[in-house]
Amino acid sequence: MNHLFVCLVHYTKPLEEVLQKLDVHRAYLKKGYDKGILLASGARNPRDGGIIIGKFTNKDEAVRFSQADPFTQHNLARYEIFEFEPVLHADFLKEFLQS
Repeated sequence: MNHLFVCLVHYTKPLEEVLQKLDVHRAYLKKGYDKGILLASGARNPRDGGIIIGKFTNKDEAVRFSQADPFTQHNLARYEIFEFEPVLHADFLKEFLQS
């Protein structure tokens, strides 16, 4: 069974350095969307990091996902990962979690 996770991405380098790897980071996230594990992602405001929402079988899988992110591999960001159970949600989320 899949669980929903919110990943807070905290930039650890200046934004100018982060932007140099933005394309490879987004390409990595696209693979997650193609696999059907990501629900949403984007930059935080102010732009000091991002948020990623996805489904994983457990926290270890979410951590592995974060470790493979080019932002992490280039020491540009660190992840803070939270699991939660969406008690109330839009109908489409049930299908997303079960797929």
